[in-house]
Parts: sequence; structure tokens; C-alpha cells
Amino acid sequence: MQTLRWGLLGLMAALLMAGCGKGSEPPNSEGRKLRIAVIPKGTQHEFWKSVHAGAADAAKELGVEIIWKGQAQENDREGQIRVVEDFVTQKVDGIVLAPLDDTALRSPVIDAQKSGIPVLIIDSDLKDVDTVSFVATDNLKGGEMAGENLAKLIGGRGRVVMMRYQVGSASTTFREEGFLNAMKNYPNITVVSSNQYAGATTETAQKTSENLLTPLKKPDGTLGIDGIYCPNESSTFGMLRTLQDNGWAGKVKFVGFDASEKLVEGLRSGQIDGLVLQDPHAIGYLGVKTLVASMKGAKVEKRIDTGAKFVTKANMDSPEMARLLAPPKE
Repeated sequence: MQTLRWGLLGLMAALLMAGCGKGSEPPNSEGRKLRIAVIPKGTQHEFWKSVHAGAADAAKELGVEIIWKGQAQENDREGQIRVVEDFVTQKVDGIVLAPLDDTALRSPVIDAQKSGIPVLIIDSDLKDVDTVSFVATDNLKGGEMAGENLAKLIGGRGRVVMMRYQVGSASTTFREEGFLNAMKNYPNITVVSSNQYAGATTETAQKTSENLLTPLKKPDGTLGIDGIYCPNESSTFGMLRTLQDNGWAGKVKFVGFDASEKLVEGLRSGQIDGLVLQDPHAIGYLGVKTLVASMKGAKVEKRIDTGAKFVTKANMDSPEMARLLAPPKE
């Protein structure tokens, strides 16, 4: 399947290139390179560094310029709105955006499009806005993948908790819904908690993890649950820290989402049992490539799924998983 998926991605890239013409050609009537703004949800997480690398690789191939800019924190809605508005003022040729809120960014995107600037959405969708395309993981399926694998890890029975990420984040909301959908298939699994939010940073995630798990301690100090799920890099790392600080790491089944150096260490040590891995490089790469193709008149798909895989200690050293665990970073 993996060979087939990459074959399809390769074919897609070839078709997009055919629509774009030669990357070295001046792509607009002014005889200068197209300027494409690429706006992540934030700049701190390792995930976005890989998205940046993919966008940069596409820009080099196509002979366009990308301008990478985002606010540091993934809870700074006003900051991201200002970034979008600034790029509209600068009259960039196109925008690739990962909206950190599925509602708050609607008006800025609509305003950009009214100004003649095409917008393509990556990673996390917007509500009720028609854009060039949406390039992302199928996050609902990713959450279902996490749920099914956690259910197997605990033998189809027991008590589990899910720590959510942040209100308004469409990508993680779908991952959370997918996980809960999977839990419905297991009548002997009880979801003890699913309404606590980690917030935008590892620090807030760790604090929420403490508040979530402390009431679940048994008199002997062990946890009275069998499984834990977290839907993104920072929530997974915050939870891992709490498990480590309390001597619970490796004693409860733990599934997370995304990868970083610390999460890979946790996976190898057995303190994390599995991670759902996206392909952030492909998200950035196909985001820029699809937008430029559309701007040059090619017909593009409205939704492009960049895929997800489930990695464990047993398969983490395979070439496929090793690439996703340590993607290129810019």
C-alpha cells in the first residue's frame, strides 16, 4: 500500500508540474517570481519545521519564492489574523494557510480572496469557505487509527482517557472525534474523561495532564486507568512529562499523535506505545505545488489526503517509519 500511495503522490506531483510549466520561467506578467506566503499555525512545534521544509522544496522546484511567517503560539488567533492581513497589504501572489481556528480565520481568508489573492488551506480546515484546495491528513481516520490501536493494546476492555488539544482547532477536533468513534466499537471500554483541553503549549498540556490524572490515582499510587490518548505533538509531550514525573510512564498504555525527538525517545523506551504519524513535508510540498498549479490554470483536486501511519517500537526502524519519525526540517 505504501508503495502505491507514494506512486500516486508522485503521479500527482508530475501532473502538477505539467500544469505549472518550467519552474525557472517568470510566472507572472511582471517578469518576477511568484511570491507565496506560507502561514503555519505556529512556529514552535517540530511539525511546522517539516512543513516549512516541504514548502521550501516545492518553491525551489517551481522557481517561486515562499515567505514563511507565523506567530509563535498556536493560541494567538489575533496574531495569525494580522499575519494574513499583512500579506494581503503586501499584495503577495498567493497564500498557503494552516488556520489555527476554523472560524476566526474565515473573514481574513475571504478578504484575501476578494483582493484577488488565491488561498489554499493546509493541515486544518476552515468552516464554510471555498478555497483553492485543502491539503492535509485525513484527521478523522487518524483519530480512528489511534483508537483502534489503543483498544488492541488494552485487550478491548478497560478505562481510558483522552486529553483534547484546543477549542477551534479543526484538525485535532477531528482526531478527537475519530478516537471517540473508535471507542464506540468496544462496549467493554469506558472513556473516563474526554473534556479536558491541553492548550497550545507543552507547559499547559503538562498542567492539564496533572489535573486530569491526579484524581485517577489509586491508594497505592498507581493509575486507575488502562489507556491514554493525546491528539498532537505538544499534548502528547505534556502528558509524557507528567507520566514520567509521577513514575507512571510505561505502566499505562499511551498513544499520541505526531513526532519529535522526545516523543521518539519515549517510543523507543516503551513509555509511549504508539504514535499516529502524518507527513508534514508532503503537506508543505503539495500545498505550495497545488496552489501554484492552480494559479497557472491547472485543475486541482479540492481535497488532497497526505496519509497517516501508526508507528510502534516494533516497526519504528523500518525505512518508511524512520522517514516519518525524522522528516526534513527547515
